[in-house]
Amino acid sequence: MNFGDLQSRDGLLSLSKFLVDKSYISGYRPTQEDLTVFEAVKQLPSADFENARRWYKHIASFNDEEKQQFEDVPVEKTGTGTDNDDDFDVFASDDEEESELKRQRLDAYKKEKANKPVEIAKSSIVLDVKPWDDETNMEELEEHVRSVELDGLLWGASQFIPLAYGIRALQITCVVEDEKVGTDMLEEHITAFKDHVQSVDIASFRKI
Repeated sequence: MNFGDLQSRDGLLSLSKFLVDKSYISGYRPTQEDLTVFEAVKQLPSADFENARRWYKHIASFNDEEKQQFEDVPVEKTGTGTDNDDDFDVFASDDEEESELKRQRLDAYKKEKANKPVEIAKSSIVLDVKPWDDETNMEELEEHVRSVELDGLLWGASQFIPLAYGIRALQITCVVEDEKVGTDMLEEHITAFKDHVQSVDIASFRKI
């Protein structure tokens, strides 16, 4: 990039236009190329060259030790300006850099969200399964109940509880995924064992 004579109004105008959307002569950080142009400008541009003035004050804020640490960018020097014949546009603005950073953060957020396990709504249900009479084999009844296998159903602890006249009921706990298994579905499958099961009641129901 050749700005021409940076001691002239045209040269400073060219530099100021170049810096309208940039913080540095090349890339995202100060380089030796900035120092080359800085030394060619020699003094703080007037307020007529707002962008060049902003850039000059920024470069001037670095001390000599910091300036020596500026990266060296290969350029072809021409008088009081600089050339860059690379076809690739390396002069990205601060706004472009900020947009890229936002995009990277958004991509990272989407990736994290995609990898986050989906919370599955579940419920704990206690069923009272009642037999026809006191002669019903309760061990067989429980085997029939536990033989019900459904996607999203997990059987838990059980016990026999007394009702009346020597009749006992099977009280059994299960955990279900709400979207897959409902109480009506459970009752339908369990009451299908008609020789053993008279009815099914919901003793308790709670979300977990």
